[in-house]
Amino acid sequence: METSVIVKKVDHFLIEEFEVEPEDIVVDASLKDTLDLDSLDYVDLVVAIEATFGVKLIGDDFIGVESFQDFYDLIERKVNI
Repeated sequence: METSVIVKKVDHFLIEEFEVEPEDIVVDASLKDTLDLDSLDYVDLVVAIEATFGVKLIGDDFIGVESFQDFYDLIERKVNI
């Protein structure tokens, strides 16, 4: 799957499900700070990724994921395995 498709899908569900303002989604912005996620929100995020892309994420997958770009890259790696 192409990166642009992944970015578009991720941004869409972040806007719809997490009520993130589109202008707040910046590739080098902090994912955690921008989304202001608690532990339950992370579960919702993982479920949304799994439902949208058909990939399984575990806690260790998020090690080193700081920015939106890191998050897109993680999903791209998982999708294209």
